[in-house]
Order: sequence, then C-alpha cells, then structure tokens
Amino acid sequence: MTGPRSYAAVDLGASSGRVMVGRVGRDSLELAEAHRFANRPVRVPEGLRWDVLALYAGVLEGLRAAGRVDSVGLDSWAVDYGLLDADGSLLGNPVHYRDARTEGIAEKVWATLPAAELYARTGLQYAPFNTLYQLVAERSSAQFARAERLLLIPDLLSYWLTGEQGTELTNASTTQLIDPRTRDWSYEVAERAGIDLGLFAPLRRPGDPAGVLRPEVLEETGLAGPVPVTAVGSHDTASAVAAVPAVGERFAYICTGTWSLAGLELAAPVLTEESRAANFTNELGLDGTVRYLRNIMGLWLLQESVRAWGDPDLGGLLREAAGVPALRSVVDAGDAQFLAPGRMPERIAEACRASGQPVPRTPGEITRCVLDSLALAHRRAVTDAQRLADHPVDSVYVVGGGTRNALLCQLTADACGLPVVAGPTEAAALGNVLVQARAHGLVGDLADIRRLVTRTQPLTRYAPRGDTASWAAAEARLATR
Repeated sequence: MTGPRSYAAVDLGASSGRVMVGRVGRDSLELAEAHRFANRPVRVPEGLRWDVLALYAGVLEGLRAAGRVDSVGLDSWAVDYGLLDADGSLLGNPVHYRDARTEGIAEKVWATLPAAELYARTGLQYAPFNTLYQLVAERSSAQFARAERLLLIPDLLSYWLTGEQGTELTNASTTQLIDPRTRDWSYEVAERAGIDLGLFAPLRRPGDPAGVLRPEVLEETGLAGPVPVTAVGSHDTASAVAAVPAVGERFAYICTGTWSLAGLELAAPVLTEESRAANFTNELGLDGTVRYLRNIMGLWLLQESVRAWGDPDLGGLLREAAGVPALRSVVDAGDAQFLAPGRMPERIAEACRASGQPVPRTPGEITRCVLDSLALAHRRAVTDAQRLADHPVDSVYVVGGGTRNALLCQLTADACGLPVVAGPTEAAALGNVLVQARAHGLVGDLADIRRLVTRTQPLTRYAPRGDTASWAAAEARLATR
C-alpha cells in the first residue's frame, strides 16, 4: 500500500465519544471529525452505570458518517468492562469506575496480597477503581456467577462490530493483573486474588488484526466490506502517548482531559517501594515501552464545577481566572475526595477552608484555584518521575483536550520551569489512526509516527516565566496540611 489511506478512529472518553477519520500518506496526515456524541452515565437503583448501548449506537452512526475507510480502531478509558454470558450476550450495563462498590475493597485484597507485594508484581498505582478491586467487589453478584467472558470497554465494542473477542494489552495493563516485566498475565496475583483469568479473551497487541466488520454492521453503516478492525493502543492514553510529538527520550508528557496523566516513557518499569509510595503506575505502551505516570484528577474538577454553575461560557471564566492572584489557594488535585461527582465548587472551597487558605468564592476564583492546583500537580508528577526513574527531561509535551486551555498550559510551563509544547489536541485519535496505518505499511516505527505528527500538526510553545520559587512554596504549603 503506497498511496494515502483512510482510517476510522473510535475514541471514547469519559464524557464524550467521537469517530475521527485520519487520512494518512507517506508524508501526510489529516484528521477530521465524522461524528461526536455524548457519553452520559446513568444512575440507577443499583449504582452508576455506563450507557454502553448509546455508545455503540454513536459508534455506528460515526462509521456511517465516516464513509469509506480501510480499517477501524477503537480506544477508550481504562479499567471498566462488560460481562458476557455463555451465549455472548451482555449481562447488564457496565459499572462506572466512579461507582461506590469498591469502597473498602482494597483493604480486603491487601489482607491476602499486601500492597507492597502487589505493586512489585504489577507496578500499578493504587486507585480504588482498578479492575482487580472491581472484580473482587463483584464476585458475589448474580451477574458474575453467570459470566463466561469479560471484555474491557473497547474490546466489548470491537466484539459487537466483528463477533471476535480479544483483550488488548495496553488496556489490560490497567487491570492490575498484568506483569509489566513479562507483558503477560500475572497468574500468581490472579490466583491469590481469586480471579479466574479464563474470563479474559486472548491478549492482542497494538497492530494485531481484530476481525472484520460483521455483515449486519456493514448494512447498518453503509460501508462496503470487507473492512478490517485493527487493534490499537486501546487505552486512550496509550494511543495519546504514541502521538506525542517528541524527539529523543528526554521528555515528559501530560495527557490532559477529564484526567491528567503525567509522566515519562521508559524502556522498563520502576517497581521500587519508593515508586509505590509516590503512587506512580507502570502501564504498557507501544513497542515495548512503559508509561510511567501518575493519575491526577485533571479537568474533571473544572468540568464538574462548570456543570454546577449551569454551564457558563468557559472563555469568560478563564479570562476572569487569569485576573485572580496566582497561587492564592491550592488543593491536592490527586485527592480521592474529589473523585465522586456533585458539589465540586463547595468541596474545593471546603478543602481550602480546612487547610487554612483563603476560600475561593466566585467562579473565577474557583477556576483559578483549579488551574493552579492542576499545574502544581503536573509539576510534582514531572519532578517526582524524573527522580524515581533517574530519567531527566528538558521539555514537557501536553496533549489532549487541555491543550485548548492556554492558561493551564502556561501555568504548567511556569510550575515545571520547563518549556511546554502543546498539541495535538486529538492525540488519542491520531495515535489510534497511526497504529492502524503502521499495520498497513504506511508508517514506520514509533519515532517515525512522532516525526509525522510533528511535521503535520499545529503545535503551540509556552516558555516558563520567571523562577519556580512561588510554586515550590505552594507545594511546601500544601504538603504541610
């Protein structure tokens, strides 16, 4: 295949989904949106659930709008899954990772698998919603008793499109059931946690074939077959990091959106006790790489605040925030107290009051508190990652939805004391498209992918302003509370 080809990237985030079409040639890369749709979780009597049928309908509509494509790839958020019965039918809507069912579950797991040992074997940071804890929480349910197969969200949608089942590796690495050294299942962890790995479909790697669109899908979307589905980095962060427009190895990345994922790309995991205590995770990326990063609450804090205020104009909020004194009040953007939805402005104000800081009251003040807090969390993650991995960097690349927030990008450069390169915004979709293109011989290795992104996508550079002393002081102030 020598001429340009078209690829559909199904990219599902925690608040919206999109189908993007990438047109890839040897030295060209264009991305266009075919269809965007909301991802609205539903609270039912038994808890918070994903409306996965609406998501699938959005995917089909997006493929219909995409027109002729040479392949389809799917990526989404991590950890969540659907359970299938012996007939391959879905046993209820998948549980949302913000559901309360995993409260107190980690401590039960640690009684059998101490936290330090679990980290040494899987390299995954503690988060209450890790798939391991979700499965332990669900073991006694009637649905789980009937389950014959577990498919992570992008694998579930791929199964509905093709009729074939698989478990893509980059997303599997977020389950806390993968050994990042062997890049295979950790059978001992699963056995001691009482989890049957037979529930999972065989592992796939990015670039592997994942089937072809079923005849019924072709009919519904109007596509002419055969249309292959290609496994990509199906954890959206894996696809986004693949599209980081970096040169060499001395870079940090921050994938921004509902979450901020801030860290480094390494050749091997960091499994030390110090790394565990710092709550860094080792997730798998393309071509044998490890995404060594920390999960930060991200723009969720601002999204929930804006929702609580009735969705005012974001541009106006950011202009108002820019006029608020810097670092007047900050909160720990990684604190689990901000995980659940609802009352976000009040919870941010309460956290500031409890720590003896000025209490932000207006939307502009709260917005500035959120952005300062995120930039401070980015600084801490980038600094800690370099120290823990013994891997210095000289630049920070910000990709994802947060690249549209110029104030956040500038504050991140100021906080880190490093130049920030912002872009591309649709990094996950680009990484998704380029892995498909590579599987079809249009793109070379990971360095080639990044060179193509750098040559073809708009990027914005932010230089740090002044010294970082005020940020160090804010960090110390937060650490003492």
